[in-house]
Amino acid sequence: MHLSSIQLACAALVAVALGAAAPPSSSHHVARRSFFTLECKGVYDAAIFARLDRICDDCYNLFREPQLYALCRKDCFTTDYFKGCVEVLQETDQLEQFKEYIRILHGAVPPAGN
Repeated sequence: MHLSSIQLACAALVAVALGAAAPPSSSHHVARRSFFTLECKGVYDAAIFARLDRICDDCYNLFREPQLYALCRKDCFTTDYFKGCVEVLQETDQLEQFKEYIRILHGAVPPAGN
């Protein structure tokens, strides 16, 4: 191995090590962008958004229906799909808390059916 090959290998290892040491990109910006994409008009709260989003993610993972995740989150978590996911995931004991979370994010009281 020539000296330049060793230098090149060391440079590659350093680049990989630095990339691994860098903090992972924050999902905060993605979640905040999703907040506006879902037409949420209330107050953005990362913890609340993550909790409601987790319901939809778990529901998708249970059924593996490609559209279910989007339908669950649609209109800032105010669709019947979100409520259905809460029921299927057996989290109905937290439904009132979820309604309060939706009110905060959505900026209004969720429809009566939810």
